[in-house]
Amino acid sequence: MKNYLKLILGLFALSFFIFSCDDNDDDTMMQSEKSIAALVTDTPNLSLLKTAVVRAGLVETLSASGTFTVFAPTNEAFAAAGLGTEAAINAVPVETLKNILLYHVLSQKYPAANIPSGTTELTTASNSKAYVTKKSTGVYVNGSTMVTSADINASNGVIHIINKVLMPPSQNIVELAQGNPNLTYLVAAVTRASQGSTNVAAVLSTTNGLTVFAPTNQAFIDAGFTTIASIQNADINLLTSILTYHVLAARVFSSDLTEGVMPTTVNGGKVTITLSGGAKVKGNGNTTASNITAVDIMATNGVVHVIDKVLLP
Repeated sequence: MKNYLKLILGLFALSFFIFSCDDNDDDTMMQSEKSIAALVTDTPNLSLLKTAVVRAGLVETLSASGTFTVFAPTNEAFAAAGLGTEAAINAVPVETLKNILLYHVLSQKYPAANIPSGTTELTTASNSKAYVTKKSTGVYVNGSTMVTSADINASNGVIHIINKVLMPPSQNIVELAQGNPNLTYLVAAVTRASQGSTNVAAVLSTTNGLTVFAPTNQAFIDAGFTTIASIQNADINLLTSILTYHVLAARVFSSDLTEGVMPTTVNGGKVTITLSGGAKVKGNGNTTASNITAVDIMATNGVVHVIDKVLLP
């Protein structure tokens, strides 16, 4: 890294804008002579990103001429992802790390003013989809990842600082559930329901653009399905009705949830979203709402939110 020029941070103070602010047109923004790689190298709170870029062999890529957009996780973001030291980063296989980092890169330059309101689907350099949501409260990537500083201009593009490491999706919704030991009852319910006229597993594996509220094992137990065997012996039509009540036919990230909204499920019935005291979702047949305990788990064909109650139509 000795060939990179040192960045004087003060010269770029005017480059930091928050997305939710009224941004200037791209033509008027200060342009740096430093490449993205050089800016990352010389920014103290991106030192772990620098380590990752070096290990993944992407220094040359991010130094080359181009019009890139890079969503740059801070050191705190790497630590939260379990990659808080150089040793932890260097323990990640190079190809895996490269794929993760390329998921943070777009081949087109997107300054703040060029991102439209609402949610935009973008293809990353890893050839996976990412979803950028711009609203009055800020800009979010894949729902819960927030842009904290935007429009840091480089000679070959723009950097936006984010507060989480983005993980590229590699499994469909069913595969995600199968890999989660806290969702084994849900997997059993999907398997049982798929023995009927609707192959629920196939729908959740192949249909694109879904949102699933995924009840935990304890949620099923509390709903009366006390064992896996009880699910395997349950009425197929009942399970199908319940499971399709947990599915929305659109990607709905945590950043899309608003107080009192009542989205229609694949079942045809509506659920109610509330945000007071934390995000919750309530079924028509539930006396109390379910807490949404984990959000924005990315699948190749949608997004999963984990909940602590089974939703009843």
